[in-house]
Amino acid sequence: MRRTHNHRDLERLSTGKLCCIVLAVLVVICAAALSSARPQPQSEAGKARLERGRYLVQQVGLCGDCHTPRDDKGQPIVAKTLQGARTMFKPTVPMPSWGEFAPPIAGLPGFTDAQAITFLTTGKDVAGKLSAPPMPPYRFDKDDAAAVVAYLRSLAPQK
Repeated sequence: MRRTHNHRDLERLSTGKLCCIVLAVLVVICAAALSSARPQPQSEAGKARLERGRYLVQQVGLCGDCHTPRDDKGQPIVAKTLQGARTMFKPTVPMPSWGEFAPPIAGLPGFTDAQAITFLTTGKDVAGKLSAPPMPPYRFDKDDAAAVVAYLRSLAPQK
């Protein structure tokens, strides 16, 4: 007995094909996202940018002085580099906006790249306010700010 296809059979067939096509597209998108999440070999320019950022963070900004906790002898705890710390000094005069804690900056949690670059080039946070002392209102140029952001993003935040 030969079966004839009616409208409903064609709808099911079309729906089934459509589901397969959608599924195939999703698989391709997921595969692309996973492959881009893998560490990619860095170009020389990328390596130079990271090195510039490392230099600016460690030697110019001295970020670890405030953002890295210290042991009971005052030595930085290397395993917690740039993971946030209590501010080790106080102002000599009352200062109501004084920051008692330097937040973690390894990985730049809570900032988009654009927000971090704005902060480093203007000294203003995401709300448009200047940073609270003792954080200096940095005025890096855009390339140096981008290098700092790249370097800090390359550091794993503590879990």
